[in-house]
Amino acid sequence: MQEGSIYSALVEGMYVLKFVGDVRLTLCSSLDCHLQQSLSSPEVKNILIDLTQTEGIDSTSLGLIAKLSLKAKALELDKPTLVSTNDDITRILFTMGFDHIFVLIDQLPSSVQDLKELPFVQESVDEMKERIIDSHRILMDLNERNREAFQDLVTTLESVKEN
Repeated sequence: MQEGSIYSALVEGMYVLKFVGDVRLTLCSSLDCHLQQSLSSPEVKNILIDLTQTEGIDSTSLGLIAKLSLKAKALELDKPTLVSTNDDITRILFTMGFDHIFVLIDQLPSSVQDLKELPFVQESVDEMKERIIDSHRILMDLNERNREAFQDLVTTLESVKEN
């Protein structure tokens, strides 16, 4: 499996994120920092997340993607579009309840040539744990199945954080 990377572009008001390879929690700090910065731009009118080249994705990364949709709603933007052509990833998206917070499609409407890889952000272990907890809380709020699946993880991480 190809090591994960994330690319972004802002083209004519469309904010695009492209996830490539195996996207794991090692990229969550980079992604979360980038999302906060990018969504504060008044130029962002629509959001498209491209998972067509995603080979694998962990729950922390999914939680941050869900956070992006919630932030878009708070900014009164249209529901973001999420593109997945990988049946396994699409199944995960539906299981996690992403069909409630995204428009899910199975082919990319157009290619974006101006994508640039997100810079890597190095954080402390405590900062990383906080991002992981936050991402999983967002997933837990999407449906009861997620709540059951991630409650023990969040509880464990919170207890480790406090010690």
